[in-house]
Amino acid sequence: MTATGTAFEVAVHAEATLGEGPTWDPATGRLLWLDILNSRVHTYDPATGRRTLRRTEQHVGAAKPRAGGGLVLNLRDGIGLLDPDDTFRWLHREPVPGRRGNDAAVAPDGSLWAGTMRYDEAPGGGTLTRFTGDGTAETVLDDVTVSNGTGWSPDGTLMYYADTPTRRIDVFDVTADGRVAGRRPLAVIEDGAGFPDGLCVDADGCVWTALWDGGAVRRYTPAGDLDRVIPLPVPRVTACAFGGPDLTDLYVTTARVGLPDPHPLAGSLLVVPGAGRGVAQPAFAG
Repeated sequence: MTATGTAFEVAVHAEATLGEGPTWDPATGRLLWLDILNSRVHTYDPATGRRTLRRTEQHVGAAKPRAGGGLVLNLRDGIGLLDPDDTFRWLHREPVPGRRGNDAAVAPDGSLWAGTMRYDEAPGGGTLTRFTGDGTAETVLDDVTVSNGTGWSPDGTLMYYADTPTRRIDVFDVTADGRVAGRRPLAVIEDGAGFPDGLCVDADGCVWTALWDGGAVRRYTPAGDLDRVIPLPVPRVTACAFGGPDLTDLYVTTARVGLPDPHPLAGSLLVVPGAGRGVAQPAFAG
C-alpha cells in the first residue's frame, strides 16, 4: 500500500455545506460539482479558473451531462432535466415526504442509476433506481439507508456500490441486459477509518472511494486489496472523480455539515494532480 502524503491542491476554496458529486464534462472541459443542501450546481474550468453557479429549486443530489447537452438532476422529488437553453422539466417526479435524491451515476448504456435517502437517515428508507431516457424507472435496490457511490468497471462487466452505513463497497456482476446480480463485498472499511461515500473507477479497474469522517481517499484493487491512501486535512470527504483533459487529476469534494469547528478547507473542491488515469464517463441518454 502506498500513502501519497498531502499532495493535493485547492481547486476552489469554498464553504459548501455538503459538497458532492464531482463529474467531468468533456464536452465543455469543466468539472461539475454540487452543494446538496444549498441547492447549488457549480462548474469549474481548470484551464481558465472560471466558475459558474446555478441554484435549483430543490436539494440536488447529483448533476450529470446529457448526450444532447444540458444536465440530468437527481432532486428531492425525482429526476429533472435541464435543457441546453436552461429550460427545466421533470423526467420522473415521485415525491416521498422526508426523502431526497442523493448520489447518482450514468451506466455504460446511458441509463441513470439514482440513489435516495431519508433526511433522518432511517435504515432502509432509501432506494437505488435505474432511469432510462424515456423516464422509465426500475427499482434496483429498495432497502438502502444512504445510497452513495456507484461506478462500473472499464469493461462494463462489474458495478460497484456503497450504502454508506454498511461500511462496505459492494460489487455486482452486470448482466447482458445491463442489470446487476450477485452482490458481494469488495471491501469493508474498518472501524475508526470512516465510511465509504462517493466513488469512481480508474482505467486499471481500481475503485477510489471518499471516506466520510475518514479524512482520506482510498484506492482498492479489483481484488479488494487496499493499495493507496491519500490523506486530506478535512474529515468529511464526500466524493471523487477524475477530470482534466487527460483524466489524470483526481477531484475531491468535501463538506462542513455537522462540524462545530470546521477546517478552513472544509467545503472546498480539492484536486490531486496526476493521481492516476480515469475513464471517460458516458452521458445520460435522455
